Amino acid sequence: MSENHQRLSRIAATISLLLLLMLAIPTALHHSRISFTHPLASPHRKLLIHSATLVEPARVWGDKCSRADILINQGPAAPLPTGVPTYTVEIINVCVTGCDIAEIHLSCGWFSSIRLVNPRIFKRLRYNDCIVNDGKPLANGRTLSFHYANSFRYPLSVQRIKC
Repeated sequence: MSENHQRLSRIAATISLLLLLMLAIPTALHHSRISFTHPLASPHRKLLIHSATLVEPARVWGDKCSRADILINQGPAAPLPTGVPTYTVEIINVCVTGCDIAEIHLSCGWFSSIRLVNPRIFKRLRYNDCIVNDGKPLANGRTLSFHYANSFRYPLSVQRIKC
C-alpha cells in the first residue's frame, strides 16, 4: 500500500506542477508582451496610440515647459483605395503651466508619405528631424493633426522644443 501511496503522491505532484506551468507560462508571455506594446494597443480598439513612452517632465526651477508637454498620438486610419495603410497623427500641447511651445522638432527617421502632408503642419527637414507647425508656437491645449500613407508606421517622438 505504501508503494501505491507513493505512486499516487508522485502523480498528484506531477499534475500540480503541470497545472502551475500552464498558468505561469501564459502569464509570463502576457507580461513580456506588455513591455513591447502600449497597454492601450489592441486589435479591437481604434484608439490613437502614443508613439513614444510617456516621459516625466524634468523641470528645473523656473522652466516653463518640457518635452513631455507635447503629446503625440498615432493610430491607423482607413487605407487608401490602393490598399496602402494610412495613419492619423495628433500632436497636442498639454503644458500644465499654460505655455505655448514653439520650434517643436520630432525624431521621425526618413519620414515620407504617399499622401501629401501639409508642410506648414509637418515637414521633414533632414533624416530624423521633422518640424511641427512650421516652427510657430502651438498654443496651450491646441492639437495639430495630419494623415499620412505609407506601408508602415513611423515612430515619432519629441526631439527638442522651445518654450
